[in-house]
Amino acid sequence: MTTPNRDSSSVALDFSLILVLFLTSRLMLLLALPLEEVIVYGDYRHYFNVASLSSAEVCAQITGVQQGCLPYIDYWYEFPPLFAYLNIALYHLTGQQFKNYSVVLALVLLLFEAGNLYLLYRLAFTVYGRARAIATVWIYTALFVPLFFWLGNFDAITTFFILLGLYALVEKRNNLLAVALGLGTMVKFLPAMLLVTVWRVRGWRALVEPVAATVFISLIIFGPFFLLNPTQSWASLRAQAGKSSYQTVWAMIDGNDTTGNFGPLSDHFDPAKAAEPLNRPPRVPTWLTLLPFGLLGLFIFTRPPVLSNAHQDAVVFTTITLVIFFLWSQGWSPQWQTYLIPLLLLSFPEKRAILFIIVLGFINFLEWPVILSRGLNQLLPITIIARTLVFVLLAVELFNILGRTRSKQPVYPASRIAES
Repeated sequence: MTTPNRDSSSVALDFSLILVLFLTSRLMLLLALPLEEVIVYGDYRHYFNVASLSSAEVCAQITGVQQGCLPYIDYWYEFPPLFAYLNIALYHLTGQQFKNYSVVLALVLLLFEAGNLYLLYRLAFTVYGRARAIATVWIYTALFVPLFFWLGNFDAITTFFILLGLYALVEKRNNLLAVALGLGTMVKFLPAMLLVTVWRVRGWRALVEPVAATVFISLIIFGPFFLLNPTQSWASLRAQAGKSSYQTVWAMIDGNDTTGNFGPLSDHFDPAKAAEPLNRPPRVPTWLTLLPFGLLGLFIFTRPPVLSNAHQDAVVFTTITLVIFFLWSQGWSPQWQTYLIPLLLLSFPEKRAILFIIVLGFINFLEWPVILSRGLNQLLPITIIARTLVFVLLAVELFNILGRTRSKQPVYPASRIAES
């Protein structure tokens, strides 16, 4: 384990060794295990099926027209364009064969996961120093949850842009921040959440450039689809908002005990289906639930930054913002843990962060694949309530960290960091 007084070349060597172990262990997993069994609980097959619509033969089976179908032009798709078209490119690059496709997709996502490891290291280095940075990436390398969802979903890409945006913010690299927010928003809309952190750290005037960049990049990428087919493009934007509640307290209130999946792919050709809930509608309107959580977020936002470490304040504030979003959200997907895990490692002492990550991991694995894959949906309230209580505890502890130095007590004593 490294110590704070080691030279920078030794520390860089330590990180290089961790990165090599990180990459080779995952590559060996791809080589040694039957991939069809490893990815069985993930969405690789679904991504492949969506990409297959770009094949004339597959699309003709649904539309009757012998031509390839593309998202936002011929059908609506619930996510922004970057992954949708990366997915289609991989589908054709791999000869439209699922075995080839799943391996290449895993390799592409592994590059983003390696980027997440590097950004986590750089952020921890900037906020806490060398020893903490090395300890943090060792922990991330050993965690099972990111490994599981790397072979299940494309959320490693979203995590990458969240961490890249946060890194650019604390390092004051404005151009990189603009690119991270713009491109990240075109993978999923969640990275735009960092604009609130920008406001807190730099003030509202500093929002002009990143907001303008995010809007500009979004228009460049998404705008042409609105010109080509405004109906399907607007339906794509409405799709997530039109979902029924799932796997949350709100879903329990509504009486929904299913996942957040959309209907069959054939439904995506009907723009009306995008805003049509598959399950029971909300008993409590979403705008009404937004009021208390919005006020809570505003209360936390308006607390003056008091941490002596401004970078730490940005990290902890981003984490609590994400937790509040999860508490408010009408739905929950287990792979969203991947956004939270790096932020927990940056916000809490190592042992505390590991405890939260393990508890959340067990709760979510109990939910999926154990409960939902076995059709035991009536047991969902157990995991939903447990996860919600963990999120509430997280929010309380994060808020306490944001305010702890009001009493002039350091959040992480120097001895704790040295011990790492």
